[in-house]
Amino acid sequence: MGTTLTVSVFGQSHSPAIGCVVEGLPSGISIDMDKLQAFMARRAPGQGTFTTPRKEKDIPEIVSGLNQHGTTCGAPLAAIIRNTNTRSVDYKNIASVPRPGHADFPAWVKWGKDHDIAGGGHFSGRLTAPLCLAGGIALQVLQQHGVEIAAHLSSVGQIHDERLYTYNNSPKGREKLNQQIETLHEHPYTLPTLSEVASKHMLAAIDEARRNIDSIGGTIECAVAGLPAGIGSPMFDGMENILARDLFGIPGMKALEFGRGFDVARLHGSEDNDTYALDEQGQVYPTTNNAGGILGGITTGAALSFRLAMKPTSSISRPQPSVNLATMEGTTLTVHGRHDPCIAVRAVPVVEAVAALASLDAWLSFPPQNTALDTQK
Repeated sequence: MGTTLTVSVFGQSHSPAIGCVVEGLPSGISIDMDKLQAFMARRAPGQGTFTTPRKEKDIPEIVSGLNQHGTTCGAPLAAIIRNTNTRSVDYKNIASVPRPGHADFPAWVKWGKDHDIAGGGHFSGRLTAPLCLAGGIALQVLQQHGVEIAAHLSSVGQIHDERLYTYNNSPKGREKLNQQIETLHEHPYTLPTLSEVASKHMLAAIDEARRNIDSIGGTIECAVAGLPAGIGSPMFDGMENILARDLFGIPGMKALEFGRGFDVARLHGSEDNDTYALDEQGQVYPTTNNAGGILGGITTGAALSFRLAMKPTSSISRPQPSVNLATMEGTTLTVHGRHDPCIAVRAVPVVEAVAALASLDAWLSFPPQNTALDTQK
């Protein structure tokens, strides 16, 4: 992924290690490893009954790209995360029986019996760990330039959290959004929500799905605050295009909307248009933000806002009809193994990581005129 800042991810769910290669990072960037580890811990498994019981510490090992002082040196940054708690025996019964909702069948058509089925192979959500590694670094770079990114679990099933205050771009509206971002950074509740009540009800819904040998889907809302106006390019290199391409790399993501999203189809232009005003410094700004911070593929200076849908976890232990591809006979499949009853929970930091990578790449690739990102500040 990426144009100027590129990221490659490698490995499989049960391979000895997974990792990433990040190219295009400017030199001279100091990486706070403790801060990076804390960010990655939000995605790590084994946090409670609402996640898979698989235990992985997800300790990043940076093997190249830093000098002796621990700062980026201009060379590609390569890092690995070792897999230490695999249990491949759980997948023996599905070697030739595709799991409903998984990529097993199209992978079998594409690669035959050579496909690595254990843990989902390279289709696994496990590969989002190195995405968080790379994205955690991008987050630190953006924060040094006044950009803050925060996402939350906006719904689980029919239970909804408060919405981020992104539609009002007045000074008071931006202040309210910054307060919400600060709350999410503090992570005060069990689940990444703005409301404690929502966190409790979502936990109950996830636990009910787990006890019913089932899973449940959810939505994630994200805001990128502090990006200057003028980043991006029309049509195919627009901010929506860049974000969408990268975000759809997250396993289990099924839908995406920016700003008011599908709601705009029910509005009049007089309701949807973001009007302009002058601030105290004489700078132009949109007073509202129905556009989600992007017009014509270019940032407006308002917060980028988008919401995405994560499907229910495909691996459920209920018996389900399938086909034995070795014998070409119908059969019933029961999935074993350790799985999240709601993958949306641990996808929240992944969304932040991808948003950071996409935003930093766009800023480096398509900067505003005469205001390119100064990474040496």
